[in-house]
Amino acid sequence: MGFFCVFLILCFSCCFLIIQSRIERFIYRRVKKIYDDVSLLESTDFRTKSITTDMKTLTEEIEKFAEDKKVEIDTLKIREEYRKEFLGNIAHELKTPLFTVQGYILTLLDGAMSDKKVREKYLERANKGVERLIYIVKDLDLITKLEVGDLNLDKEEFDILEVIQSVFDLLEMKASKKRISLTFDMEYSEPVMVYADQEKVQQVITNLLVNSIKYGNEKGTTEVSVENLIANKVIVRVTDNGEGIPKQHIPRLFERFYRVDKSGSRKEGGSGLGLAIVKHIVEAHGERIYVESEEEVGSEFSFTLEKMENKKS
Repeated sequence: MGFFCVFLILCFSCCFLIIQSRIERFIYRRVKKIYDDVSLLESTDFRTKSITTDMKTLTEEIEKFAEDKKVEIDTLKIREEYRKEFLGNIAHELKTPLFTVQGYILTLLDGAMSDKKVREKYLERANKGVERLIYIVKDLDLITKLEVGDLNLDKEEFDILEVIQSVFDLLEMKASKKRISLTFDMEYSEPVMVYADQEKVQQVITNLLVNSIKYGNEKGTTEVSVENLIANKVIVRVTDNGEGIPKQHIPRLFERFYRVDKSGSRKEGGSGLGLAIVKHIVEAHGERIYVESEEEVGSEFSFTLEKMENKKS
């Protein structure tokens, strides 16, 4: 009887171990197949980890993987929308001057060539269209270099006030057409020395002032100030009392070709890349740019620069 009981226990134990082994192997194969299938989508997440047959752990890992993929897909969808919008914008920006040039040339070819006054007028207008195309292409080339980090900065010490004044002089006629005054916020008795790429900083200030003039009100004011921020930083502010920017547009202001005015008329011209270039130049210096705006009140764009101590004579 005792032998029979021992035999039963041994048989039961053997059967249990065999069944357990078979079940574990079955589960392992199924789980391994899941890991292999998932690893086809993302090898770095699963192949580097040991395979577990713990259902709770496996469920958590799969759920995390699914969540990560959802975020990745959403990001790709946003990028795809941005790509479509960008291509649509650049097509619009290029086709307008192209069709203009083509129209004038075709008119000349159709017989207007014989009239000297008409010929000269149409050739001048066609030339303006070509100049606009060159302007857009140059800005595209610049922003491409900025985005890939292929633009070397030639940093030097210079007086930021002199640069601002030179931009004032350059844009004086453009501002006078809308009777907008370009001015400092105060009279500066000493130079403000900064360390940056002078040519690129001048372009930043030019782009910001041009934008301010474009969207400023008749008889308005654009004011520039240079203030100490911290020990080794200054902040340059460009403030106007223009039409202002609706809040919903502010997060996208620095995107390429993004315009607040969606009418498509492009009455103010420009390449649509000015603010995007400003942002990339400022960030290439390791600095920050800020914007504050309120409709019917005005806008303020500001950016930081590295400050140098003034040399005493």
